[in-house]
Amino acid sequence: MTAVIAVTALGLSACASGPSSVPGVIRAVGAENQYANVISQIGGRYVQVSAIMSDPNTDPHSFEVSTSVARAIASAELVVQNGLGYDQFMNQLESASPSSSRDVIEVQTLLGLPQDTKNPHLWYDTAYVTTTAARIERDLARIEPQHASYFANRLRSFQRSISGVESVITAFRHRFVGSAVATTEPVADYLLKALGLDNLTPFRFQANVMNGVDPSPEDISVQQSLLTSHRVKVFCYNAQVSSTVTAGLRALAEKSGVPVVAVYETMPTPGYDYQSWMKAEIAALAKALISKTSTKELK
Repeated sequence: MTAVIAVTALGLSACASGPSSVPGVIRAVGAENQYANVISQIGGRYVQVSAIMSDPNTDPHSFEVSTSVARAIASAELVVQNGLGYDQFMNQLESASPSSSRDVIEVQTLLGLPQDTKNPHLWYDTAYVTTTAARIERDLARIEPQHASYFANRLRSFQRSISGVESVITAFRHRFVGSAVATTEPVADYLLKALGLDNLTPFRFQANVMNGVDPSPEDISVQQSLLTSHRVKVFCYNAQVSSTVTAGLRALAEKSGVPVVAVYETMPTPGYDYQSWMKAEIAALAKALISKTSTKELK
């Protein structure tokens, strides 16, 4: 289903339709709300941030770009986008409103990742996000050099907070390393790997679901067997994208007594920042492994 994604302001103002009226405030856009949140954490009161994809109840793979989105990008001085084809529409809109004063940070390019990188959900890797935050700080300081020390201090605070997330990851790994899980898509695969979990779902199945291709009957059978034979302890379910196949697997997991954990492509809002979102996903996985309790929705 095609849906219109409204621009959601995360910074000083809800207006994304034109230039900021506040001198010294940088207009910025995050293609996904998790990137917008990182911009906001680094830029603080000196950024006005808009998020393009921000609805945790909407499939981020198919949507129609609204005129407000085009206006936000046209007036932006800083844009952060994922790359790897995940938010290709951003390139088209940037080309439609070229600007020599607009900085574009494409995370894929920043990290030097090849176009054939299999998993585009880069924000589930805290090291990738930390690298992105450092580049955001550098670009904000270049745009508004009089606030450079402010941005640098906020980056250090962000890095300390990310270290807290990584400590949680380390503690989880020590306790649950090697535990087997199944997934519908590779949404949280970077995090699952960092946590030491063993994802038994064939990547071909994950990639097919991610790309809107019907998985083969053989791959579906493998998934079903993982659940009914209790070879996995958790079933990670993309809460934003559902199909007949994935909904059937979720029902089978519940029937088989395998706890379901919702994972998201865009940050659940309100109430979360990037760090608390990652901690919430980790806590849900721990809860599933300890008490076989499902978390079907992050609230």
